[in-house]
Amino acid sequence: MASLSAGHSEPAGGAPVGGGETAQGADAAVAVQQSVGPDPYFPANGDGRYRVHRYELALDYRPAPNRLSGTARINAIAGRSPLAEFQLNLADFRVGRVRVDGRQAHYTHRGGKLRVRPAKPVRAGAAFTVEVHWSGNPKPVNSPWGGLGWEELGDGALVASQPVGAPSWYPCNDRPADKASYLLSVTTPSAYTVVAGGRLLTRTTKASTTTWVFEQSAPTSSYLVGLAIGKYQTVLLGDPGLGGVPQHGHIPAHLLPEFSRDFARQPVMMELFQELFGPYPFGEYAVVVTEEELDVPVEAQGLSLFGSNHVDGARGSERLVAHELAHQWFGNSVSIADWRHIWLNEGFAKYAEWLWSERSGGRSAQQLAAAAHRLLSSLPQDLRLADPGRKSMFDDRLYERGGLTMHAVRCAMGDDAFFRMLRGWAALHRGGSVTTTTFTAHVARFAPEPLDELFAAWVHGTALPPLPSA
Repeated sequence: MASLSAGHSEPAGGAPVGGGETAQGADAAVAVQQSVGPDPYFPANGDGRYRVHRYELALDYRPAPNRLSGTARINAIAGRSPLAEFQLNLADFRVGRVRVDGRQAHYTHRGGKLRVRPAKPVRAGAAFTVEVHWSGNPKPVNSPWGGLGWEELGDGALVASQPVGAPSWYPCNDRPADKASYLLSVTTPSAYTVVAGGRLLTRTTKASTTTWVFEQSAPTSSYLVGLAIGKYQTVLLGDPGLGGVPQHGHIPAHLLPEFSRDFARQPVMMELFQELFGPYPFGEYAVVVTEEELDVPVEAQGLSLFGSNHVDGARGSERLVAHELAHQWFGNSVSIADWRHIWLNEGFAKYAEWLWSERSGGRSAQQLAAAAHRLLSSLPQDLRLADPGRKSMFDDRLYERGGLTMHAVRCAMGDDAFFRMLRGWAALHRGGSVTTTTFTAHVARFAPEPLDELFAAWVHGTALPPLPSA
């Protein structure tokens, strides 16, 4: 997660553009299993009575007055019961119109909830379409971690939504397991570059504005829809070559010399992670560096955002480059069913930092595990990975203990079985949602002996187990 460091992540306008979805993305979206109950950490967010198949968003943003207007076309499928009413999450905007299947719907909008009552109830299991028009001055939504979501910058904007900031800029079913494909059209003054996760389909200039259209066909959680608007220079990172992953950087021109050194090894990192984790799960990868400082980098699907403080020309934040890239496999492609399981995102990405260090000439994973173990031994031991509670879901101890848990599993399994397990995990659950129980059952298929006691101690217990070693 991140927030800004305040000293502290062809048609223009009008209706969204049409577009298709790859078969792989559609199949994966259908495969996502949702629980009907609310997220225990954020019960006010999301609606388990339906799932979204696709969002088509058309936005018009003017940076100087920080003015956003948008149209959303949301294709969804009702659950096992008829829908006489349902809700979307949307922050404090003026809502101009809401339609369901082309017919005007009754709605109320207060407290971040857009409650919609269709003119005719949606049949159980039926597909339906919601159209919402909204406008206003976007701002972050309040959370225990400060403002989340849309951040107005000195000259532009970015989105840092984890975990519940997505409603700060568009109406959505804001639960991590409700993954959908996205078509995103953004119109801004032509001086600005727009960067979003996904493939850039078109860029069309008309008079003084430019419309950028992006397609993200892979199933995407609402908080992982990334967006940056600013005055950036775009560079190619490495040579994707035959079958390689296109990688681009978008940075302020004056930071290009430092960026060129700090991110020089990202293409090699991409190759290593594909060797260890399996094929990169999306079509492309972009990184953005903003003029402002960020507390920590921000992950989004196919996109990571860094602050100017993460660029120093000395690779001082290279572990964070590895961390955000690893999230593309663990957290973005393989997502969590609800926020209780966040260690599956952060523990995996933390361990990827250690793997990169080990394979690139730095300290070994064992040395880094020992350092993390020493740190945790000096801190309170009252955090449970399997259910850390909302207050502790971004606690540094969760990251470190999550990395140590992955190291313990590796030491118990041996490298061959461990990395086969990781590649299988990323492949089997690509585009889907998982839980801690899903992971422990998956590990059992590859482990030479049962690891029940290991998981009981590291994941379900709170006391710090002994340092694992090969």
